[in-house]
Amino acid sequence: MTIHDVASAAGVSRQTVSRALNDKGEIGGSTKQRVLDAALALGYRPSRFARGLVRQDTTTVGLVIPDLLNPFFTEVAAAVLESARSRGWQVVLYDTADSPEEELRALRVLVSQVDAVVGYLSGPESEIEALTRGLPVVLVGRELDAARFSSIRVDGEAGIRAAIARLAAVGHRRIGMVDHVTRPEPSVRCAWFTRALREQGLDEGPVVRARQSVEGGEEALGALLAGDPSVTAVFTYNDVIAVGVLRAARRLGRSVPSELAVVGFDGVRLGAYLEPPLTSVALDTRSLAALALDQIGRQLSGTEPLGPQDLVVRAELLPRESA
Repeated sequence: MTIHDVASAAGVSRQTVSRALNDKGEIGGSTKQRVLDAALALGYRPSRFARGLVRQDTTTVGLVIPDLLNPFFTEVAAAVLESARSRGWQVVLYDTADSPEEELRALRVLVSQVDAVVGYLSGPESEIEALTRGLPVVLVGRELDAARFSSIRVDGEAGIRAAIARLAAVGHRRIGMVDHVTRPEPSVRCAWFTRALREQGLDEGPVVRARQSVEGGEEALGALLAGDPSVTAVFTYNDVIAVGVLRAARRLGRSVPSELAVVGFDGVRLGAYLEPPLTSVALDTRSLAALALDQIGRQLSGTEPLGPQDLVVRAELLPRESA
C-alpha cells in the first residue's frame, strides 16, 4: 500500500495524508481521523527510508515509558539505551505522562519512525494492534489476552513472599500494603502480598491505594495508620510510593524500622541512598532491556515470527535497613 492508496480511500490529497500521519495541525479533526482510519484499514505504514530519516542499515526502536519522573522508568530507559548502543541501534523515547491519550499519540507518531516498539502500554490490545500493524511489539509488565504481541511479565511473587517471611521472622504480625490507583481492580502485586501473608499464617492486612508518587505515599501512610494503628510494617506497590511512606513515617514520629518496617518494589538505585536505605523487591532493569531487545532482534531478522512470546523477568528481595 502507498500513500496514494490512502489518499484515494480517504478522498483527500497526498499532502493531506502526509499532514495527518505526521500529526500536523493544518487539517480538521474529522479529516485527520478519516485519513488515520483509512491508513489503518489498508495496513499502510510510511517508509522511514523513503522519507530519508535514517540510513537503511540503521535499526530504530520506539520506547514508550509512562513516567520518566519515576526513577524506575528512568533506569529502564537507560538500560534500553545501553542495550541498543551495544547493537548499534537507535532509540526514540516517548514519555506518555501516564495518559491514555498521550499513549495513542505516541504510537501514531512512532509507527512512521521506528522498526519496532517496546514499552509500557495500557490501552486495549485491539487498538495497539491497529496502530502497530506489521511492527514487532514487545509489551512490558502486562498480562496479554491476544496472540499478536510478545510480552515481558514481571514475576515478583517469590520476592514478595521472601519479604513477608523476613518481616514475620522478626515479629511483625500486622502488615499493611499501599497499592496503586491506576486501575480499578487491585494489582497483581496485591494478590501476591495477600498470598504471602496466608503462607505465614498472618491475617489479611489492610490495603490502601495511592497515586504512584512520593506525595501519594505520604498521604497513604496516614490513611493506613488511621484505619489500623496496629500496623507495624508496610509493603508498597513501588519504591516511589515507599519514599513517601518513609517521609510520612518520620513526620508521624514512627521510627523506621524499629516502629515501622517499610518494603518497596522495583529496587531503584536511589533506595540505597535513603535514610534508612530501602529494602525492596528488586528488578534487574538491564536483564529486562536485554530480553526485550533480543526478542525484537529475532523478530526483525525473521528467526522469530511476530506473535505471542511469554517472557519473564523475576524480581528478588534486596534486603536493606528499612525492614
